[in-house]
Amino acid sequence: MITMIDYGLGNLRSVQKALEFVGASVQLTADPALVRAAAKLVLPGVGAFGAGIAALHARGLANAIREAVGRGTPILGICLGMQFLFDESSEMGRHQGLGLLPGRVVRFPHNGLPVPHMGWNQVQHNGTHPLLTGVPAGAYAYFVHSYYCQPANPADLIATTDYGQPIAAITGRGHILGIQFHPEKSQQTGLRILHNFHKMTTA
Repeated sequence: MITMIDYGLGNLRSVQKALEFVGASVQLTADPALVRAAAKLVLPGVGAFGAGIAALHARGLANAIREAVGRGTPILGICLGMQFLFDESSEMGRHQGLGLLPGRVVRFPHNGLPVPHMGWNQVQHNGTHPLLTGVPAGAYAYFVHSYYCQPANPADLIATTDYGQPIAAITGRGHILGIQFHPEKSQQTGLRILHNFHKMTTA
């Protein structure tokens, strides 16, 4: 069973359907007790960091996530959900994240490219991480974001994409994983990654 966290924001239904398509059983919940007891967690998200992290705290979900992950529960953050995993974001002020991965979330620099970064971009990786089994280097995924993650530890950078500069497409450490793009919109690439997460956490 994968527990998907509902904090009142995010494209929950499409992510749930994609997980179910790859064979996962999914429960959608806003109950901190169920989050603490989860075998596996998915934290989706769209929109602004400040509003999202405030919604997690208001529902008692932020501490529940930290407790579950602290006990070794695998988590997959998606888009804004990946950004929540880090220490802080500079989106519309300074906001503290969940602090599960060291690093910051920052806005794209003014380099002549449109912001938000929206559309299909290639995901580059070295082929060694189990989340990317069966996903070739250079596979395309669908991105929509104006801010990106800067991991403090280079070892936490699993895959990158290029948007005027290399940026984090997938980050993680051990059982804590995040993907910046939308797997539910990324066709076979996204479905394969969700399949791999499902299998990693049920092995």
